[in-house]
Amino acid sequence: MHNRYLKNFIASESGAVTVDWVVLTAAIVGLGVSVIAYVSTGTLDLAENIEESLTPTE
Repeated sequence: MHNRYLKNFIASESGAVTVDWVVLTAAIVGLGVSVIAYVSTGTLDLAENIEESLTPTE
């Protein structure tokens, strides 16, 4: 009786879609975080350049 349940569990693919979505979502979140980190450094550099150029006018 336990052998039949084990075979059904191994053959079942109902959780495979969930695992795929979790992996894809994690990849998208990781990509988003890396893009934000990359863009934020450039934004901070630009903000510093703007601050330096506006400082003499005060």
